[in-house]
Amino acid sequence: MRATIRDVAREAGVSIATVSRVMRESDGVRAATRERVLDAARTLEFVPSHLGRQLAERRHAANGIVFPDLSGPYYAEVVLGYESVAGELGRSVLILSTRGRDDAEAAVEAMAERCDGLVILGRTVSNRTVERLAARGANIVLVARPPVGGVDSVTARNRGSARALTEHLLDLGARRLVFVGDPSTSPDVGERLRGVREALVPRSEVVIHHVDHLDEQAGARLVGDYLTRALPDAFVCANDELALGMLRRLRAAGVDIPGRVMVTGWDDVMAAEYAGLTTVRQPMRDLGATAARLLDELISGARAHPRHEVLPTELVIRSTTLGKDTP
Repeated sequence: MRATIRDVAREAGVSIATVSRVMRESDGVRAATRERVLDAARTLEFVPSHLGRQLAERRHAANGIVFPDLSGPYYAEVVLGYESVAGELGRSVLILSTRGRDDAEAAVEAMAERCDGLVILGRTVSNRTVERLAARGANIVLVARPPVGGVDSVTARNRGSARALTEHLLDLGARRLVFVGDPSTSPDVGERLRGVREALVPRSEVVIHHVDHLDEQAGARLVGDYLTRALPDAFVCANDELALGMLRRLRAAGVDIPGRVMVTGWDDVMAAEYAGLTTVRQPMRDLGATAARLLDELISGARAHPRHEVLPTELVIRSTTLGKDTP
């Protein structure tokens, strides 16, 4: 099997980023370290891949971003934050949506060959693909996804804020909660569910209601199911879009909110304020902007060690839980 950049890094006792800088003949690597890397490459008969040669020669002035779906405010805000910083850095941006693609893994690998680096948002491709690209020398930053090996990552604080949100509901007397979302398709949603469960007290429970899409239509459809049976004390939605769809349907049916049922969201999109929605505000544009800066550091060889950034989130209490907006 042909040696990879990861093998060279292991043999030389340095990071993959350092090997990449040596192969690019970048500054900032001590002479002794450079010689150790070159000796390891010769020993292993390391031959840079087509992708590796392109990265070393800096043939592109483009970054790529891979995301599940551009519909909805969350992904749009993250991409806008990413594009803004990439533009300031003089880079064009290639975008790839994997929703509905059977060839997502191959499409991401093909994009990597046309870019100096990639930002991968959410669970769009497998960990194996991420590891394979990193081993070939690709510069990668993960967003809204747990770290994979030595690959950079940017996430928002999910678990702790979900605990705080749940404690708020429990303090208001809620005991039967329905969590709306699918933790199997999103690491962020999975962390939010963990936070909810950690906050539960005796005689309280949470039921998971899986939905195919995290949009307003799915939220409205779900309410239709509950209007024919007992409503819970609170719906804890994985994002604001679901919650806004539920609010519209509940209010149309004359359900008292929050007297009969409380509703919460996540993200704090613009419409959430006008709807009086209790939610968790996360820095969507900052997620994309931070990823763009981390990627530029990798491409330029400004640092050798991976970074894992966790951005703060904030509980925002409004009328869908308290009955009136708080100051």
